[in-house]
Amino acid sequence: MNLRWVILGCVAAALCGSTLHAQEAVVGVENPEPLFHDKDPRLDANKQVVLHIMRDLLEANHWSEASKWLAPEYHQHNPLVQSGLEPVMRFFGSRTPSPVPDTKDMKTKIVAVLAEGDLVMVAIRREYPEPADPGRHYTSTWFDMWRIENGKAVEHWDAATKPAGPPAGAKKQE
Repeated sequence: MNLRWVILGCVAAALCGSTLHAQEAVVGVENPEPLFHDKDPRLDANKQVVLHIMRDLLEANHWSEASKWLAPEYHQHNPLVQSGLEPVMRFFGSRTPSPVPDTKDMKTKIVAVLAEGDLVMVAIRREYPEPADPGRHYTSTWFDMWRIENGKAVEHWDAATKPAGPPAGAKKQE
């Protein structure tokens, strides 16, 4: 009988614990600089291109220098951004540039950097409003992946989706 209560108590504690802590927070590494290096010289060079894209372009908004890291034929697989260096620069270029930070001081929290062949993938921490409680937030992981050729990104993938619009067939209010 005592064993039954112990097991029941453990199950109840586990259920309560999972309800109270339904998600582990996503955190980035303290210093992501080593993640952007590799013993293989080709992978190291590719990771360095992506570091500059993440830090110089996406973090510090130095889009006037995008041609250093993005090829003219840059293919964008994000439904919100047109392909090509010029359209990408126009899309992001209105943002105010800031000083390029040390990698360890980036606001974007890097979780992991993986490289294989000509591909480099970066996982980062993202924070979103809690739908059930708009005053609270939760964290999730975002993924970006680039294909590198001749020292420049030629292709990019991420998890972006189009924003929700009115339901199909909905009438406009006049």
